[in-house]
Amino acid sequence: MAFANPLDTEILKNSSYPGRGIVIGLSPDRKHLIQVYWIMGRSEGSRNRTFVAEGDTVRTRAFDESKLDNPSLVVYFPIRVLAGHHILTNGDQTDTIYNAIQNGGTFESALAGRTFEPDPPILTPRISGIVDLDNGAATYKLAVLKSVFLNEAYATRHFFNYETPIPGIGHCITTYQDDGNPPPSFSGEPLVVELYDTLEQNSNHFWEMLDPDNRVSLLVKSLDPVSGGSEIRIVNKFEHQ
Repeated sequence: MAFANPLDTEILKNSSYPGRGIVIGLSPDRKHLIQVYWIMGRSEGSRNRTFVAEGDTVRTRAFDESKLDNPSLVVYFPIRVLAGHHILTNGDQTDTIYNAIQNGGTFESALAGRTFEPDPPILTPRISGIVDLDNGAATYKLAVLKSVFLNEAYATRHFFNYETPIPGIGHCITTYQDDGNPPPSFSGEPLVVELYDTLEQNSNHFWEMLDPDNRVSLLVKSLDPVSGGSEIRIVNKFEHQ
């Protein structure tokens, strides 16, 4: 498929440290909604993580429990499912969104009560996404919560709604733009990236795109908008060494 606008794939390829990332979009064959999430790390503690599948969800865990410093930022569920709502985030706001929707709230109202992560001086953005199959249109949303000028006193929230998925296209948000001290937070609109039909194709594509020294774990989830069924594929660096 030829795209009228250039893709942003090279931005990710050329970034040694985009941090954690979320991609949501539609497979080229239009049969599946695709969700991608990865984690990266520069320090020993940040690299001490893996993904573990648990039914229709996934949790993170420390690969070496003896090196676990801050469980609240390492151990969480990046994926939760509530009826037709498929939630994907980079932290414990997964549970915040799940609980809000369960109690009649929305993706937006849930995140109105959250901000960036408490890890100064970086103040890592919280990035979140959701696919909604309940409305019959397979819409999806992305959100970035971050500080202003790396100041703990100021927070800003950015929401992006995609009402009609585009075949072969995914929209991507990351925690950082690139490496740095501290790394600069994600800025601007979501990146436009290419998607493929199968779990294996998508996992290989994004895993190979990430910097080999800093990539840690990656998951790809494929959703059937007709049946509501899903499949998940996980890649962990510790299992590939």
